[in-house]
Amino acid sequence: MKTQEIVASIEVTPSTNHTEAAQVRLQELRQMRAQIPHMVIPESPRDRVRLNNAASVPPEFVELTTVAVANELSLVRGDGATPAEVRDLMGYAEAYSPYADELEAFAQFVRHSVTAARHQAGVEALTTYALAQRLAKRPRTAHLAPYVADMRRALGRVRKLTAEQRKLRAEKKAAKATEPTP
Repeated sequence: MKTQEIVASIEVTPSTNHTEAAQVRLQELRQMRAQIPHMVIPESPRDRVRLNNAASVPPEFVELTTVAVANELSLVRGDGATPAEVRDLMGYAEAYSPYADELEAFAQFVRHSVTAARHQAGVEALTTYALAQRLAKRPRTAHLAPYVADMRRALGRVRKLTAEQRKLRAEKKAAKATEPTP
């Protein structure tokens, strides 16, 4: 399957900053949030778990209770929602559930796009690093060695020691171990 790039309404050009474009998208999301009815922002991470028990009752059960409340005066509560309000809440839940799924899928696509961009930048950087390593070994381009050392340090890679360097390091370590401590 081929990865498709979706062109955003703001095309990023050299004169357009990615941060500015992302900020515009964030403002659009905040405006969308204000347009969604019954929007409830959780106060803690546990809020959703706390709601799941009653939220998972079957829709048929909810409809049966609304019919019972509509037909039995003894079931009407002063602090409870009317059957019309309960049906409206169920309609909202049914209508906005696919919307939430689409937003989650969209978020996954954005995260994948971010990872793909980091991958491409990383591939370019690693290719440049490999080229610089090879060129730094040539007398004509030996001036690249400090760049290679900086890149190696930033990458967190330690240069492999030669057999001779390992032997010298082992000898120094052995000499330190046999020295008496003052």
